[in-house]
Amino acid sequence: MDFIDTSILVAAIITTERGHDACGHILDSGNCGMYQHGLTETFSTLTGGRHSLRLSPSLAVEVIEHDYLPGITITTLTPSEMLHALRDAENRGVRGGAIYDFLHLVAARKAKATRFYTLNLSHFLALRRHGDPEISEP
Repeated sequence: MDFIDTSILVAAIITTERGHDACGHILDSGNCGMYQHGLTETFSTLTGGRHSLRLSPSLAVEVIEHDYLPGITITTLTPSEMLHALRDAENRGVRGGAIYDFLHLVAARKAKATRFYTLNLSHFLALRRHGDPEISEP
């Protein structure tokens, strides 16, 4: 299974984003996983307006739910898994907001993903260790 971070889903939705076509192709494959937190990050991005496109909350939910979610397997982390990851954070050099990227990677490992797609390559390469999926741009 391939795994994606929020940047891939956002780029697939917003046609003016870098890598829009390639990100859409990844999602069209039907063999795609994502950490649950990525849904709220996507909602935040689509409704918060860092892009020229700002969707209403109801439209953002509809687009995510009906157009993209059917093709994505969502992975969650239990409280125990999350605490284990937080304990491992120091060994990975994770501090502050990097924990959110790290948890995407932890979820990908849990899902036994072989590849992790992101448009923020440097964020994830710094966290990758043996046993983690290959980290790639689309």
